[in-house]
Amino acid sequence: MKKLIAQGAESKLFLVKDNVIKNRFKKNYRIKEIDEKLRKFRTKREAKVLQKLEAINFPSPKLIENDEKENLEIEYIKGKLLKDILEKNNYVELSKEIGEKIAILHNNNIIHGDLTTSNMVFNKKVYFIDYGLSLFSHKIEDRAVDLHLLKEALESKHYKIWEKCYKAVLEVYEKKAVNGKEVLKRLKVVESRGRYKRKH
Repeated sequence: MKKLIAQGAESKLFLVKDNVIKNRFKKNYRIKEIDEKLRKFRTKREAKVLQKLEAINFPSPKLIENDEKENLEIEYIKGKLLKDILEKNNYVELSKEIGEKIAILHNNNIIHGDLTTSNMVFNKKVYFIDYGLSLFSHKIEDRAVDLHLLKEALESKHYKIWEKCYKAVLEVYEKKAVNGKEVLKRLKVVESRGRYKRKH
């Protein structure tokens, strides 16, 4: 029994027993060959990221199968979405855990690309899910942008507590990330660019 559990701009997620089938659907507005190439590339890249995460024992869904075209079968992580429970729990401690986990990703040259509390599941610990926009990169800029996206997500979803959460994330990240200080320096530049864009 296949049950649709989520749909984003790029893909649909179906629950099948204890696994999730992630299908990158066709985009009719794109040229067919370009669309197929793009979906294949993104599916393969996400599969590689998931394999790397399993190799380093990172709390994220395990890859079960990859058709190397448009479908990934991945483990379904049971638990509650962090966006629904962050404010009801010890959010500073949870934020510290998030900071440590982002540092682990970045230390392994993995950029999540969509760090929001909608892409985090809590089940005794915090799991990161949805690597559809993830990539491999050692660039300081990419790491800073990853953190900046988290800030924006916290600000819009958890506006009452976001400052304390973000502060806790950055404190732990700076200690645990290999280039932590450098990334936080670049983060200030990224944030000032964001403010400039909003003014103009």
